[in-house]
Amino acid sequence: MGKNKLKKFAAVKSYEHFFEPTIKEPFAMKGKWREEFFKNDHPIVLELGCGKGEYSVGLAKHFPERNFIGVDIKGARMFVGAEQALNENMKNVAFLRTRIDFIEDYFGEGEIDEIWLTFSDPQPKKPNKRLSSPVFIERYRKILKPGGLVHMKTDSDLLFEYTEEQIKEHYECLELTWDLYGELPENIDPVTRDIFHIKTHYEKLFTERGSVIKYTRFKIN
Repeated sequence: MGKNKLKKFAAVKSYEHFFEPTIKEPFAMKGKWREEFFKNDHPIVLELGCGKGEYSVGLAKHFPERNFIGVDIKGARMFVGAEQALNENMKNVAFLRTRIDFIEDYFGEGEIDEIWLTFSDPQPKKPNKRLSSPVFIERYRKILKPGGLVHMKTDSDLLFEYTEEQIKEHYECLELTWDLYGELPENIDPVTRDIFHIKTHYEKLFTERGSVIKYTRFKIN
């Protein structure tokens, strides 16, 4: 790890809204995020694989009546969003450094209202590692409230086609488009439409290169 990354990682670990639990001990915040950290009863939304965390921050700005938690394994990346949240004194956003494989260890049953999968690794050779695979969906099912939502934005045809197949077979599709900015459905949820101006660092790069962004929203029943 370079000196700059080490510096960022050291800084972000000192932030009160950044959590880096160990797998050796039970996580004290599990099931208590609202009362112990956010100090309110607002809905909780996770961004899994949040990268720099700018989408979590963007959503938190747009929806001050909701709580947001960005999750990623790379702490130095999350420094960007965590520092912005700190500088702007945002109280409805937090960051959790962990592998998504262990997500059930950090949230209680039904504690989460929505999940965002933003530009996840398509894992071309490892379908079970895809964040929309049945393996991961079953993990989400345990922490999502009944009727909780999963959103996905991606530039990957492979991942989106795979996810669409999974939705058709197992879940309730609410919205799905293969060209988010070119063919936005007329009947799309107004709240969903309103937040599409928020773009991650990677989404900006992808669109500048001509990639077509896909989006879907579905329920795990």
